[in-house]
Amino acid sequence: MNNSVVALLLLLSCIILPAVVDCRVRNYKFHVVSKNVTRLCSSKPIVTVNGKFPGPTLYAREGDHVLVKVVNLVNYNVSIHWHGVRQLRTGWADGPAYITQCPILPGQSYVYNFTIIGQRGTLLWHGHINWLRATVHGAIVILPKRGVPYPFPKPDDEKVLVLGEWWKSDTEAVINEAMKSGVAPNVSDAHTINGLPGTVANCSTQEVFNLGVESGKTYLLRIINAALNEELFFKIAGHNVTVVEVDATYVKPFTTDTIIIAPGQTTNVLLNTHQKSGKYLIAASTFMDAPVTIDNQTATATLHYTGGTTTLSDDSPMVLTTTPPKNATQIADQFINSLKSLNSPKYPAKVPLEIDHSLFFTVGLGVNPCPTCKAGNGSRVVAAVNNVTFVMPNTALLQAHYYNIKGVFTTDFPANPPHVYNYTANITKNIQTQNGTKLYRVPYNSTIQVVLQDTGVIAPESHPIHLHGFNFFVVGRGVGNYDPKEDPKKFNLEDPVERNTIGVPTGGWTALRFTADNPGVWFLHCHFEAHTTWGLKMAFLVDNGKGPKQSLVPPPKDLPKC
Repeated sequence: MNNSVVALLLLLSCIILPAVVDCRVRNYKFHVVSKNVTRLCSSKPIVTVNGKFPGPTLYAREGDHVLVKVVNLVNYNVSIHWHGVRQLRTGWADGPAYITQCPILPGQSYVYNFTIIGQRGTLLWHGHINWLRATVHGAIVILPKRGVPYPFPKPDDEKVLVLGEWWKSDTEAVINEAMKSGVAPNVSDAHTINGLPGTVANCSTQEVFNLGVESGKTYLLRIINAALNEELFFKIAGHNVTVVEVDATYVKPFTTDTIIIAPGQTTNVLLNTHQKSGKYLIAASTFMDAPVTIDNQTATATLHYTGGTTTLSDDSPMVLTTTPPKNATQIADQFINSLKSLNSPKYPAKVPLEIDHSLFFTVGLGVNPCPTCKAGNGSRVVAAVNNVTFVMPNTALLQAHYYNIKGVFTTDFPANPPHVYNYTANITKNIQTQNGTKLYRVPYNSTIQVVLQDTGVIAPESHPIHLHGFNFFVVGRGVGNYDPKEDPKKFNLEDPVERNTIGVPTGGWTALRFTADNPGVWFLHCHFEAHTTWGLKMAFLVDNGKGPKQSLVPPPKDLPKC
């Protein structure tokens, strides 16, 4: 990157750190710089925020207004997505390049301007163009309004844990080579916990994150999966945790020794430190129950008790834990099926009961001709929703919609697959997809049900699907082909978990419901970056309602131009 720099200046109105008493305008300056970072006994330049990997945590309270000025001084185009922030009527600040904005070009700047409404908990921010989010990411902590307690025991302290991946190679080179060859990109060399891989064999430098705790305390761990392409198991040796929130929504508490977390998801847990002294292994390992070979390293960290009667040295014995097998579907399902919305009088689960648009989306892979793809024998692996491989436009979709620019997109995205077949069977013939920039258009305040069905084209795989602009309720999930007559009878319409990112199980389906009460253009895509790059994405166009309070606000004057 030739020592180039991205200056990311964040000016946050009423952004509150936990120890701050007064709510007033505060100016933050965040700089994204190219920095040499050593991991796995090798060093390479990466894009970082304030020289940190992962980037700094942003703190706010529910109701705060946020201004984020991004100044791009690198040779890459840049955009930042505030993952999970609903962006009510402020789609211009959502961030995905060529969807809600044109990217910020080198030497230019843009101010993200939004208010956090009706949300509290843990989210994340990350780059949303190409594969820059591999290192351009960080946590968002939204504290409750002043005087509003958590709906669970108040913790003594809070800790942020960001799970990620590390490549020895430049990630842009990794995906560019994959697109050129037509085959799947290389996987990462290791996972990380707060930027560090943990104990590494055949490496003289051991980079281990240490989480210091005191015995007899309760800690709120804010866990984020910022990895590009892998769902992860998370465990702490000798300790159970109590799950209290996912994707910035409260859940009915339950206790477990293992959590499963997909890219883009967040999970808050309470950890009771009942041990008196010692060191305990923390592990983040791959969950992959598809027939795909994954051979990267489990990230490890240390839960380190301090202040006890025993003084610990670096060579003190570690209490170990066994990570689940990579294909431990039963463990993952047990966790996912335990998630229920809190559904209290203060935090009700407002599940749409009457549906205006019932959609059935197949999500999976395909193969299209590519004469120049030698590694793919003249073919390219692609991905699609309802057999449509999404083509990124040259003009941002939201701008094209607002200014009525013709020829950028169409609104004929199919509500159902073009062909009915045994979706979960292994299919290797007639697997070509259609290319297009197609949106699905709905009136303001429509209620929508989407059933996401994995396909066995080439091979079944899980897909963590993220919807921008909305939370949704996960009303059902299952294995095999969705049965539209029998499966809805088993839907949970009382207390389903509310999320912004959900994993479609390998060879299975997930049903979600939401109300389209946010005008604009909203991206839906797989949060495996490889699948998104291959085209597993689409967008909803939600029309304005009645009056200015149900309409998209005008674009800011500094909105980037393509």
